[in-house]
Amino acid sequence: MLNLGRLAFADPWILTALLGLPALWWLLRVTPPQARRVRFPPLRLLLDLGATAETPRRTPPWLLLFRLLLAALVIVALAHPLLHPKTGLAGRGPLLLVVDNDFAAAPDWRLRTEALENLLSEAARQGRGAMLLATAPPASGAPIAPPRLGSAARLKAQVAALKPEPWPADRAAARRALRRLDLGPGAEVVWLSDGIETGSGPQADSGRAFARALARLGPLEVLRQPVSRLIAILPAPEMTATGLLLRARRPSDRGPATVSVQASGAHGQILARRRLTFAASARSAEAVLSLPLAVRDRITRVAIAGENSAAAVALLGSNFRRRPVGLVSVGGAASDQPLLSSLYYLQRALAPYAEVETGTLADLLRRRLAVLVLADIGRLTAPAVTALRAWLDHGGELIRFAGPHLAADSDRLLPVRLLPGARALGGAFTWAKPEALAPFPAAGPFAGLAVPADVRVKRQVLAAPTPGLAAHTWAHLADGTPLVTAARRGQGWLVLVHTTANAEWSNLALSGLFVDMLRRLVALSRGVAGAAAVNAPLKPDRLLDGFGRLGPADGAALPLRPDEIAATVPGPRHPPGLYGTAGAARALNLGDRIGAFRVLSDLPAGVIQRAYGGPLERDLMPWLLALALVLAAFDLLLALGFGGLLPGRNRARALGLVLAGAVLLGLAPPAQAAAQAADRAADRAADRAADPVPEQTLVDWANHLRLAYVVTGDAAVDATSQAGLATLSRVLARRTSVEPAPPVGIHIDRDPILFFPLLYWPMVADEAVPAAAALQRVDAYLKTGGIILFDTRDQEQGGLDAAVAGPNLRALRRILGHLDVPPLEPLPAGHVLTKSFYLIESFPGRWVGGRLWVARPSAENDGVSPLVVGSNDWAAAWAADGTGRWLDAVVPGGARQREMAFRFGINLVMYALTGNYKADQVHAPAILERLGQ
Repeated sequence: MLNLGRLAFADPWILTALLGLPALWWLLRVTPPQARRVRFPPLRLLLDLGATAETPRRTPPWLLLFRLLLAALVIVALAHPLLHPKTGLAGRGPLLLVVDNDFAAAPDWRLRTEALENLLSEAARQGRGAMLLATAPPASGAPIAPPRLGSAARLKAQVAALKPEPWPADRAAARRALRRLDLGPGAEVVWLSDGIETGSGPQADSGRAFARALARLGPLEVLRQPVSRLIAILPAPEMTATGLLLRARRPSDRGPATVSVQASGAHGQILARRRLTFAASARSAEAVLSLPLAVRDRITRVAIAGENSAAAVALLGSNFRRRPVGLVSVGGAASDQPLLSSLYYLQRALAPYAEVETGTLADLLRRRLAVLVLADIGRLTAPAVTALRAWLDHGGELIRFAGPHLAADSDRLLPVRLLPGARALGGAFTWAKPEALAPFPAAGPFAGLAVPADVRVKRQVLAAPTPGLAAHTWAHLADGTPLVTAARRGQGWLVLVHTTANAEWSNLALSGLFVDMLRRLVALSRGVAGAAAVNAPLKPDRLLDGFGRLGPADGAALPLRPDEIAATVPGPRHPPGLYGTAGAARALNLGDRIGAFRVLSDLPAGVIQRAYGGPLERDLMPWLLALALVLAAFDLLLALGFGGLLPGRNRARALGLVLAGAVLLGLAPPAQAAAQAADRAADRAADRAADPVPEQTLVDWANHLRLAYVVTGDAAVDATSQAGLATLSRVLARRTSVEPAPPVGIHIDRDPILFFPLLYWPMVADEAVPAAAALQRVDAYLKTGGIILFDTRDQEQGGLDAAVAGPNLRALRRILGHLDVPPLEPLPAGHVLTKSFYLIESFPGRWVGGRLWVARPSAENDGVSPLVVGSNDWAAAWAADGTGRWLDAVVPGGARQREMAFRFGINLVMYALTGNYKADQVHAPAILERLGQ
């Protein structure tokens, strides 16, 4: 290979043919061109008498130079010229390629594969053998095997099959695989590094030690990304009283930086976004994502936008969902002395993680609860015991706390039989001292929780000694007496804490352990959706790949017990993902298990370091041969001209045809690619831009109030939207002081929308995501007071929460995923939309039953929800022709349903025009009077 800097020749020996150009010069010079044929018509003899016939004896110099250039061009093309050749190899021995194919390599994986292919191509040109070693453990779970020497061409197939794995690299195992490797003299080693070091788990290893091991095999070159482009990771968020606490980590502290974190639902819809800002010298950033409870419970995934890696994704399992918990106590809240209340500490401990409700036992059993807590309730009545047993059989979880009432008199709804009275462990009349807690058993739900040294229990109720008592004990004191006992009851759990829920019998309620124990107990419940047995193995459900994509579990992954999740580092046997069953799955996240996360540094002296990327290596041979073909066609045309084979009147036409044919033949692939690119650009231009709206039309839109709808391209849907909004405009004019002009159809990719207070957007199955410029206009419209009604028209009963989404709902989710919209929630009771003109509680259209969703009001919109989402096909319910005949029937039907559809439309228009005006308390007396209250 001949290297000339930015230009190289893969087959330079072919250039020796250039030495034959002088001989070609001599041959072309002494060989005259073909004699020219001249017609000799007798009638023109006199006109041609003055002409002197000339026969050239040698080729014209300019034609000679042209043909020499053509020959030289062919020779240079056959020498395989390369532009920007990758010439990092200098040795002649085997080439060892070491690649980090772990989670940190995923965001820039394309750069690594391009670098590998370029290095293998260069090794193939030099005739050198090559070896490939990946530092991440294989998905099969087998140990990292020593690399084998093979041809560089064959290794390209292995590179194509190589992919980033969703776990850390095991450089220690890779170093062991190289221990007995001897490459011999002239070998070279190239390490395609991820640029980071991790310091936790069995995979922890020093990059310096690994680099030293590689350098012993031959000269070492390390490819790495700049520090500013290294990956950021995202541990699982923490649930707080106001939302989710997000934390992000980066390996370096060089300069400020910002990442965007997206929270999405089960079907991929973006529910919220939050920016996390790293300070100039900080390696971590955090922020609270404040969301309503209904939206927070729908989040299944939190990820850093743009970081396509398993470590930049945090999955939220069922333990992150706030479950409804009911609290019952004898004394109630005791608002006059809250610190003495049996419910005070329970409410404070559970409020950030559960939906806490208080009330009587009868009232709470009529609600949908996951957990019911009885704080010092003694003997229950027979009807209450019967109701609780039925509730437990259906999967409820009952937690009882002891106290004076339970010690004095108890029923049989307990996990174990109790001895009468309470045991005192401290006081003036006893020798005993308050007892500490013993470590939690490994088989219970509290496994792994640290026991504070200062927690003491002064009094407890004692369990009667029975042969099966140990199997029912989840926690005990240092003297071995049970503190928490439990037993199965049907599909649910019955749990007893043998001390009080306040600080009367122990200081457990004053510690953080109390909160952690309650969280474990609530997470153990079936909730509303499903459950798992205590510490039963959880099978892999869906797993993350190296790029952070969630997919079905494969056969190599093994089950995990719940108590093992907190200490498991993701690897081939336990990849990151969801373990368990749908609705009750636990999440194993990679970002939680990465300890020390730092930049790869302190490499041995003599190691060459360079960055990925740079200009790509380009093979110029096809282009040069195409140019040579064009010149050869032109030379043919010249030869025909000199030979007199081109009549004078057809000479120009023939010249054009020959040149056009040469261009088409020689530049067919480049021309085809350019044509395809031009066609795509033309299609995008046709879709995204058209003739601008006339100025007079813009003036009309600005001077008259109009409703608008988005043109979908479906003639039937657009006609229904036009007729529906036209009829609604006429009804508005009759019933209110609003007098809209006829509605307008808007092409969302090209028309301005700021003139319209309300935009009706019906969904169709093939609805495309608007262009980036259109999405920016929609975002600006929503943030400056505009309201959009998205209508999927498909009667989705669950709306955005529908488990099986129809094509229209999927189209809506695609669009919402590209908009910067506030979180969506079901329309709350008392929302201004229910009272902006009419007092309404339902929102039927052509269909009934679909849920209505609204965006969470924000301060920048003055408390107005800019998005309204539903599925009841309102335009079809409003639509009528010029004679007043309804175009579509309402289902199940009736004038009342259509009237309520119009009332919803009027309320929506008034809400768009007046905002939260009716939320002012000055209207409350009139509204209550109309409600008959």
